[in-house]
Amino acid sequence: MTATICMALSAIGIVIAVLTASRGRTRAALRWLAVALVPTGLYLTGLITVFHTIGSTLVHWATHLVFDPKVWVGVAMLAATVLILLGTGVRFGRGKRRGKEQGQVPAGGGKPSAPPGRPAGAALPAKSNPTADLGDFSDVEEILKRRGI
Repeated sequence: MTATICMALSAIGIVIAVLTASRGRTRAALRWLAVALVPTGLYLTGLITVFHTIGSTLVHWATHLVFDPKVWVGVAMLAATVLILLGTGVRFGRGKRRGKEQGQVPAGGGKPSAPPGRPAGAALPAKSNPTADLGDFSDVEEILKRRGI
C-alpha cells in the first residue's frame, strides 16, 4: 500500500513537471521533478517506515503523558523540587559571595562600637549626632553607612 501511494505521488509530480516544462518554464519544471522523486526515494530507502515508527512512538508517549496519573505525579514531584530549591535560596549559575559582601566583618578589622575615651553606651550630643531624632532607625542607618549606601 505504501509503495503504491509513493509511486502515485511521484507520478503526479512528474506529470506536473512535464506540463510546466511544456509552458516554457524550465526551472520550475526541474523543481517539480526534484519534488516528485522524494516520495519514491523515501520508500526505497526505508525511511517511510522509520518516520512511521517515530510518529507512532511520539503519539504513544503523548497519550500516556495526558492520560497516565503516574506521569502527572512525576511532573508534580519535579515542580515541587524546583519550588523547594528556589524557596530555600538556591540560585543556579551564581558563585558564592564571601567576606564583606555577606555581611561578615573580619575579626580585627571591624569598626569600633564607640569612639575612644567614651563608654559604649554613651550617646553623642544632639548637635553632633544627626541621627539622634531617628530613634529605632539609627542602627539601620549605621548598617547602611557601613556598607557605603
